[in-house]
Amino acid sequence: MNITVILCTYNRCHRLAKALDSVAASALPESVAWEVLVVDNNSSDQTREVVEDFGRRYPGRFRYLFEPVQGKSHALNAGIRAARGEILAFIDDDVTVEPTWLQNLTAPLGDNEWAGTGGRILPEHAFSPPNWLALDGPYSMVSILYAHFDLGDKPCELECAPYGTNMAFQKRMFEKHGGFRTDLGPSLNGEVPRPGEDTEFGRRLMAAREHLRYEPSAVVYHEVPENRIKKEYFLRWWFDYGRARAREAGRGRDVWGIPRHILSIPKLVGITVAIRTLQGLWTLNPQRRFFRKCMVWMAAGWIVEMPRVARNVKRQKDNARDKDSSQGPKIMQGSVMF
Repeated sequence: MNITVILCTYNRCHRLAKALDSVAASALPESVAWEVLVVDNNSSDQTREVVEDFGRRYPGRFRYLFEPVQGKSHALNAGIRAARGEILAFIDDDVTVEPTWLQNLTAPLGDNEWAGTGGRILPEHAFSPPNWLALDGPYSMVSILYAHFDLGDKPCELECAPYGTNMAFQKRMFEKHGGFRTDLGPSLNGEVPRPGEDTEFGRRLMAAREHLRYEPSAVVYHEVPENRIKKEYFLRWWFDYGRARAREAGRGRDVWGIPRHILSIPKLVGITVAIRTLQGLWTLNPQRRFFRKCMVWMAAGWIVEMPRVARNVKRQKDNARDKDSSQGPKIMQGSVMF
């Protein structure tokens, strides 16, 4: 079995070294060939020097790849194209892994039973949240803070998509279902919503009836950034999440000739925004009140994005129609994969 660990990074060379140190200590059987491919997404710090140093310390284990097109999804797709492994594992530059992480995450992918796996993501250290932030229960938003993912101690089939900092897939899944969507995921401009490129791919596989496994013994520890423990960060995240889910959902079919996004706006405004706002005013629980405020921001992101989604869909249909008419009758229609 051949494995490629793909790690995309941007201007975090000091944190990157810590992540790579932990991956270098991975314990796998001698029969398993594995590599770590670090994709530098146009960094301006010493990222390249850090990776090349690991390449000298561990010959044949670490590779460096530069991806000039800004955006994490571009970097992920570049890593997939350059990967030598049949199984691709993904982590971020702000985590550390247990020595058994890679073996436990990828072992179930040795046959065709599972298309992918997702592992457990825990905080790197304990911290004290502010009174408005719930760490558990129905109003928990801890996953936004550090991509928390913990479904218990028993392996099972996933019913929700794994997070990008601890997941693995058979490479043929990308050949079959396409790569990560470049209109989702972290980028430097505000045109692309930050969250969603990783979970969208997992949901895409599950919608195609591929099976994903939760592997609790594959553990990574995620940094808990102090600059994220602010209400402004959460509100921006939920707004972007609403935008991302609108893009993922697409325009949908028209109803009686009326674009579906037009029909969805009154529902979002009337039900989600108005009701959630009133509920937030009536509750004395700060965690519940802030959670409901976040739901209003998510709805606002959806509302803002849907007209843009509709324009893009219309543009794509117009371009496809123009292309079809210019090419004349088709003898055979094919599809282009990733």
